[in-house]
Amino acid sequence: MIRPIQFRMNEQTAVNNYYQKVLDNLSPSAINSKAVQEFDAFVDELRAVGVQVIVINDTQEFDTPDSIFPNNWISFHNNGSIVLYPMFAENRRLERKESILEGVEKQGFIINSVQDYTNAEAASIFLEGTGSIILDRTNGKAYCALSPRADEGLFIEFCEDFDYFPVIFSAYQTVAETRKKIYHTNVMMCVGDHFAVVCLASIDDNKERKNVLMHLKQDGKQIIDISESQVHQFAGNMLQLKGSNEISYLVMSQSAFDCLEPAQIKTLEKYGTIISSPLPTIEACGGGSARCMMAEIFLPKST
Repeated sequence: MIRPIQFRMNEQTAVNNYYQKVLDNLSPSAINSKAVQEFDAFVDELRAVGVQVIVINDTQEFDTPDSIFPNNWISFHNNGSIVLYPMFAENRRLERKESILEGVEKQGFIINSVQDYTNAEAASIFLEGTGSIILDRTNGKAYCALSPRADEGLFIEFCEDFDYFPVIFSAYQTVAETRKKIYHTNVMMCVGDHFAVVCLASIDDNKERKNVLMHLKQDGKQIIDISESQVHQFAGNMLQLKGSNEISYLVMSQSAFDCLEPAQIKTLEKYGTIISSPLPTIEACGGGSARCMMAEIFLPKST
């Protein structure tokens, strides 16, 4: 997780992230200060239940307002490889720093190889990490909602390189009475070990919706269907983590939890204890939430 130092609404990502908002009543320093408070409280909640968190402080070296969302530019894999992804916004490309990789290695994790797709940026081809790609690592499947930040060809290349079966579809939200593509898959979908949270109403194509459902059911997932209004409260942006003694937790923002129906909460609680943390400033300015803030590490550790 990256502790922000100059968090604000990123004007370069706002062109296709319709969840971002301008907070006119707050100065830039006040916005960052509130984001830091929310970040620190979130980290404390994770650590309190035994989730191991590596926090790396962002620096003033570059203008990186979205550095708080590292899962978009990097992913970590259990074969010791890491993946670097091509980013839509030019100022987000500056988030990729060698010092962050060094910080991970200092914690005893082993990086054996780097798969670098960032050259695709020169051709305006993008694939934004586990924002664009939802990985079912157990069943070897990868789900991707195509968008300006998720290129179909590069997604298929990723799946071939890492031996995932691709499940491709398009997901939409209503913006000023027009259906526009959702910028990241992880806003409308979360896949856990035995469950999946998904906004089926956002998949307008009937065949694509049936295909997604088929793969989820095929792998024994219980499906929790959320509405588009719940997506706007980031109910799709959650992540399953392991705490101390391998206890499972479902991590989300407070706004995500507050919009869930009692029956949805009851179902989710079968698969882990829910942790919800208030992230109002981060969600409003960043257009992302709890899941986006965590780049989960599957690398092997040195003995």
